Amino acid sequence: MTDPQLESGGEPTTGAHGILPPTPLDAGDGPGKKRRFVDLAPLRASPAFARLWIGNAISGIGAQMTIVAVGLQVFDMTASTMMVALVGGVALLPMVVAGLWGGMLADAFDRRLVLMLSSLTGWLAVLGLFALSNWDAALIADGQRAEVWPFYVLTTINTVAATISGATRSAVTPRILPAHLISRAAALNGIAMGVMLTVGPAAAGVLVATIGLPITFAVDAVLFTAGFLGIVGLPKLPPLGTVARPGLASLLDGVAFMRQAPNIRMSFIVDIVAMTFGRPFALLPAVGAVAIGGGPVTVGVLTAAAAMGTLLASLFSGPVAHVHRHGLAVSRAITVYGGFVALLGLVILAMTLGWGGPVGEDWSQVSWVALGVACLAFAGMGASDEISAIFRSTMMLTAAPDDMRGRTQGLFMVVVAGGPRIGDLYAGAAATLIALWAPPLFGGLIIIVLIAVLTRAQRTFLDYDARTPTP
Repeated sequence: MTDPQLESGGEPTTGAHGILPPTPLDAGDGPGKKRRFVDLAPLRASPAFARLWIGNAISGIGAQMTIVAVGLQVFDMTASTMMVALVGGVALLPMVVAGLWGGMLADAFDRRLVLMLSSLTGWLAVLGLFALSNWDAALIADGQRAEVWPFYVLTTINTVAATISGATRSAVTPRILPAHLISRAAALNGIAMGVMLTVGPAAAGVLVATIGLPITFAVDAVLFTAGFLGIVGLPKLPPLGTVARPGLASLLDGVAFMRQAPNIRMSFIVDIVAMTFGRPFALLPAVGAVAIGGGPVTVGVLTAAAAMGTLLASLFSGPVAHVHRHGLAVSRAITVYGGFVALLGLVILAMTLGWGGPVGEDWSQVSWVALGVACLAFAGMGASDEISAIFRSTMMLTAAPDDMRGRTQGLFMVVVAGGPRIGDLYAGAAATLIALWAPPLFGGLIIIVLIAVLTRAQRTFLDYDARTPTP
């Protein structure tokens, strides 16, 4: 990660936002000192960031618990996989709108206030889910069930609130940390995300099985307190420059900025490429049933492997402070990501051809060699995606001016929401039309080729240097 190409570049500057005083890019590391593990300097440098980070990690565990619990609640009420899938489908369009609108709110108002109001809205929605789940449990005793549509409504409200909070929280980071710590803060956020994605779903499964769905929603509501305390501890963060009131004019200003920001724009494009052609998660139920074997347990193991890859990449993220060629790092990380996706396709192809012997849905009929290689592929996908995310988020936060950060992050939330869903459609269509192995194998190769073509067509992205950030 730290070869001369990645580290070369010009002299340090304060970045596009011009808020904080100049600081040496590697301040605090000492001359020539190289870190291996994650750098905790952002937590020491800014108590406000430390409180926000800790609170977000704790409340995020609860949020992931609720995502799992809602799916289990809807399936328990309807016994329909399609009805469970609609939980995310119904929320997609509101999520896209919330990302755009939330970005405009973050640029127009005090970001601390926007965070407080959106977080409280999400908390009230979780309390509503708790009440509805309790009501359904009470009705079961009388041989009845509650209506399912209120769960869709409250889940959508919660998703909208989380999208606005996410866009605003990211835009807050450069206001409470110096520019040279942004990449290290992104790595810390990766750790928080890895913890959320591993602990949250596992805790939800245990809680639902032992104490029931209503209490699981209640636990999320309690964990939310930590996130809210982190927000309350922030200083006031009013707009610094010209205030663009939310509306069409503000949105068009954001679009005009993106047209003049080729590096940020390319960071979105390469992420869309990776998410469109490298999202094999929709294939996992079939992979566990007919390709590798092991059924639902295999699905859980592979999903956890991806989250573990994310967590490990963040834990060993110390060298990111010395990587300045962020565009080059992103292109290499996504290329590696494509390679691991293709490796998964090869595993599925080999098993489909019968090279691994018979498999079945029972855990005793799993192909251990295939499962091991698939876990390696998923861990590699999670790790390389996290490395890409660290540098992409740092580029967005340091190259965009402060009065555009909210809208930039809002658009990023739209990409994050829409890309995986497009990827699920690609995976499902290719598996149906060709074979189960086709989406990851062809998708991984497509990623490698497209990243090479796109980044060479726009050399400024590969030449991007964090010490002279330009959008």
